[in-house]
Amino acid sequence: MLDRRTLLKAGAAGAAALGSGRFGTADSGAESVSHEAPGAIPYSLPHSELEELTLAELREGMAAGRWSARELTHAYLERIAATNLTGPELRAVIETNPEAEEIAAGLDAERAAGRVRGPLHGIPILLKDNVATADRTATSAGSLALAEARATRDAGVAARLRAAGAVLLGKANLSEWANFRSERSSSGWSGRGGQTRNPYVLDRNPCGSSSGSGVAASANLCAAAVGTETNGSIVCPASANGIVGVKPTVGLLSRAGIIPISHSQDTAGPMARTVADAALLLGALAGPDPRDPATTAAGVARHADYAAFLDPGALRGARIGVARNFFSFHEKVDALMEAALAAMREAGAEVVDGLELDLAATREKSYDVLLYEFRHGLNAYLADPAHGSRYATLAELIAFNEEHRDRELPFFEQEIFLLAEAKDGLESPEYLAALEACRRAARAEGIDALVAGHALDAIVAPTGGPAWPTDLVNGDHFGGGSSSPAAIAGYPNVTVPCGRVHGLPVGISMFAGAWSEPRLLAIAYAFEQATRHRAAPRFLPTLPLGG
Repeated sequence: MLDRRTLLKAGAAGAAALGSGRFGTADSGAESVSHEAPGAIPYSLPHSELEELTLAELREGMAAGRWSARELTHAYLERIAATNLTGPELRAVIETNPEAEEIAAGLDAERAAGRVRGPLHGIPILLKDNVATADRTATSAGSLALAEARATRDAGVAARLRAAGAVLLGKANLSEWANFRSERSSSGWSGRGGQTRNPYVLDRNPCGSSSGSGVAASANLCAAAVGTETNGSIVCPASANGIVGVKPTVGLLSRAGIIPISHSQDTAGPMARTVADAALLLGALAGPDPRDPATTAAGVARHADYAAFLDPGALRGARIGVARNFFSFHEKVDALMEAALAAMREAGAEVVDGLELDLAATREKSYDVLLYEFRHGLNAYLADPAHGSRYATLAELIAFNEEHRDRELPFFEQEIFLLAEAKDGLESPEYLAALEACRRAARAEGIDALVAGHALDAIVAPTGGPAWPTDLVNGDHFGGGSSSPAAIAGYPNVTVPCGRVHGLPVGISMFAGAWSEPRLLAIAYAFEQATRHRAAPRFLPTLPLGG
């Protein structure tokens, strides 16, 4: 008898049907999600009407009785089963929630009784495996040390999703410890989850650290996903996997219950196939939380509905600054960016070219800030009994990794852990001086100065380059990127697909000052609607000869 992987490779319509009844495969004549390419045979997954549906379409289908939340949830779980460890072996999901279908059935009962909580009612969402959920899934940051850690209290963003009626489908794989363990790591690898694969070309890297969230959203393993970012960890995997990513202003939504790196830079955010979906998810995630003082500080400007700001004509009259120092790392990326700028001009934007936003002088100081804050924040997280960890300190995790070297350190080491453990507390003059210098350079002398000096609505730059081949021996091969200014400043950054290089997606980043999410999302939406660069993954095993 043929196994599931063989059936999927052969493109058999009967292999791993995507759910029961209304979400089965199309008839044998239907087009699959993959297309033949010279020199490479893609995995051919059975077609389902779930593919590329927006949150609005899913919501409308439930309202019209075309499908239930339980059917949606079952269909996504089957899609995960068909792709995660079999077929293309994406390894995008560490664990699914065994209670997901039961939760969805309860939400269906609420709908039948006339109660609909909001636009996410019954919508299946995956969360990165550093976001605590008070259910039967672990919250581990991908580490075997926390493989049995069951939280007894939801993270702030998880609680808001539950309140909004979302179905928490499970946990997405990630770069272990959010890519803050080794300087020679492979993005998307974790001890628990293995190596996440890029769904466009499977031997390419998904970027990270929100690798699984980006892959799952792109490959239609969920309606949308939640990632987290310290510097690039939402926008880079969004770019590499052909989706929209929103890194919000720090303080827009709660960090409570998220395994931390840096309290001055960390934030969760939406990862979705469209700007409208990302805006809907952002509205559900954003809100005050007494467990996170940044969300209740003076000056926080948030909105309940970010989708209300979306306007296909938002580029008309917009002033768009171009941060040229982030160009010139790849000529084909430059060509995509020039085409994007031309599309913005055609849509009525005024492009202010030739700007510079260089934070190279603060690179070492920024790294020091992260090392100080990581040790402090992680020790606090581990010591909280609500997070269910057997280990209470970073020092204990270092010892665990050494003891389980064969499984935790088979490819790269934990030198970042060791550097962080050697740091003093947050009262250190070195830390305080570094933090102040970085914030000044990124904010007052950086983004704020450009926005005010040129009356800009947004600054744009390439989010990154095409995905590199995954290399567990040598680690990541980043070509370039523009995440640092917004990340260090704690300001918002939105990335949208702007084309492909040899079939590999590339995104354009749009960032500005604090609380500018409404304007950035409007501009991102207008660009998306004018260009429509999103294309579903092809699941190619490797790039065909000649690209």
